[in-house]
Amino acid sequence: MTPDSTTADPLTIATVGVHVLDIHVVGIDSIPEGSDGALVESIGFSAAGTAGGTALVLSRLGATVRTHGAIGADPIGRSLTALLDAEAVDTRGLVPKPGVQTSSSVIPVRPNGDRPAWHCIGANAQFVLDDLDPGALDGLDHLHLGGPEFLGGPVSAELLGRARDRGISTSADLLSGGDPGLLEWIGEALPHLDYLLPNDEQTRGLTGSDDPADGARRLLDRGVGCVALTRGAQGALVVTGDDVIAVAAFPVDVVDTTGCGDAFSAGFVTGRLRGLDLADAAELGCAVAAHVAQGIGTAANSYDLTAIEAFRQSRAAD
Repeated sequence: MTPDSTTADPLTIATVGVHVLDIHVVGIDSIPEGSDGALVESIGFSAAGTAGGTALVLSRLGATVRTHGAIGADPIGRSLTALLDAEAVDTRGLVPKPGVQTSSSVIPVRPNGDRPAWHCIGANAQFVLDDLDPGALDGLDHLHLGGPEFLGGPVSAELLGRARDRGISTSADLLSGGDPGLLEWIGEALPHLDYLLPNDEQTRGLTGSDDPADGARRLLDRGVGCVALTRGAQGALVVTGDDVIAVAAFPVDVVDTTGCGDAFSAGFVTGRLRGLDLADAAELGCAVAAHVAQGIGTAANSYDLTAIEAFRQSRAAD
């Protein structure tokens, strides 16, 4: 099946969890000494986070998206909300928390594309399940949990279990770097996931395995239905109980990899909900990530599902 944004029934997806305002400073060679200054190429900001960034990309790919999380009652939160509103994301589920700032990151982008970051956790740490509207799951095709480590395993399991009981498919992505303690912390949530979408470093940290396929199998052993992990320039690896599927990355001139993981998640989930098999869904995810990598931040470049599908099919024609 080929996704067709003009004829397929619209998808309704909710993203829940981490929302961040990313501030990108492009052209950083070094931090000035003392109170000295330096000129840079540009300074900009974009909506991000494993829930916020994924919501943005899902909306561009044609889904009706509702997003839920915690922000501060501050200018950062208003800016983040405005950016998501402009992408047609329903932001009524973003709950302002008094006395705490909206989560944000300052990301100096070096000329070689490296992107270290300063990050403030802020309001993301205060989001609780009671912040969800009672009708948050109504009418959903899919629920994506961005950052289950912030809710913890038992609470994440409760939310994901509610979704699964209503026939809603589920996915999750991590924000934190992986370690065995984190795996135990979120362990109760894993059997309620159709798809876990980590990167290779997180998989290695969670499981202790240097072999991505072996690490993914260890996560399957904890109850996950399917692990689709990103591998940077090596593309993606999709692992189920029956298959190990490697998908190559698209060769593009990389400007900034911020948001590529969220872009892959949105593309992969969209592909699966549109009826693509695992390999094609992962390839769709890689195609979206390639578009994002060619600009600055999650909102980089302009695209929709039709454009991404044409880009994906162009590789088959080469």
